[in-house]
Amino acid sequence: MSVATKPKRRPLGWIILISLVAGVALGLLVTSLLSHPAPSRIFYASRPAGTMLVAHMGGDNLYPGDTGYAYEQAKLLGADVFDGDAHITKDGVIILMHDEAVDRTTNGHGQVEDLTLAELKALDAGYGWSPDGKSYPFRGKGITVPTLEELFQQYPDQKFLIEIKLSKLPIAVPMAKLIRKYNMQDKIVIASFLDTLMQEFRRAAPEVATSASKTEVVVFVLLQKVGLSGLVSPEYQSLQVPFETSESMGIPIMTSEFVQAAHAKGVAVEVWTLNEPNLMKTYIDWGIDGIDSDRPDVLKKALGR
Repeated sequence: MSVATKPKRRPLGWIILISLVAGVALGLLVTSLLSHPAPSRIFYASRPAGTMLVAHMGGDNLYPGDTGYAYEQAKLLGADVFDGDAHITKDGVIILMHDEAVDRTTNGHGQVEDLTLAELKALDAGYGWSPDGKSYPFRGKGITVPTLEELFQQYPDQKFLIEIKLSKLPIAVPMAKLIRKYNMQDKIVIASFLDTLMQEFRRAAPEVATSASKTEVVVFVLLQKVGLSGLVSPEYQSLQVPFETSESMGIPIMTSEFVQAAHAKGVAVEVWTLNEPNLMKTYIDWGIDGIDSDRPDVLKKALGR
């Protein structure tokens, strides 16, 4: 007489694992279906095809960066975009300077936000620039700290890429008001590494193009590395990223696959701060949207202009 054997029960652990995998797969599918491309902004939608020549600080390896003189030279060179760094003064005026303090680039001392515009205008903004660490050819040449308003007045048709630096004083709303005052909404991209500040600016000026904050860049890069960048719903119009792995915790960001993944989401890719001509040409061949360079003259040649 045969004895009926009981069917083997599937271990509970396997049931839980399969359920988890199925749940994750379903979640990814739903997220993918609900994701959307970057919202369009005229800055990128209306630009000519090809790689933009972005003059980093006006061309910081050629002239004192973030000064009116550097931007004058960048204009003569034919730069598509002026890159600059924004701070706000003690009396509420937005100026351009790379550092939070004036010590490195001028003959003054102190934090930008602790100084008034008049105090900043009294400084020599060409004082600290040197091509070799020995000579200082722009000292005493009357180069002053520029306001962003001055640049808007002088170059009303110019495109700008402005990074808002660390700020204790409110800057997002004053920046939005200044952009609207000069009708520059379609001619400017606002960048910031700071997540909170970037969100504040987007709320203040939702019509203006912005680049990804540091956290947004990290999320996109990591998802792209595992083939899941399609899940991202960008609030930004561009990814501004370094080419050197020393700037990205040893993770190589700039690959042709990265550029393709960003473009698939309607996001532009702009690399900083690149001065090497052969690498420039490689990225141009990949269809990169902009190269931010301290040597706009070298970039111009790489672009064949």
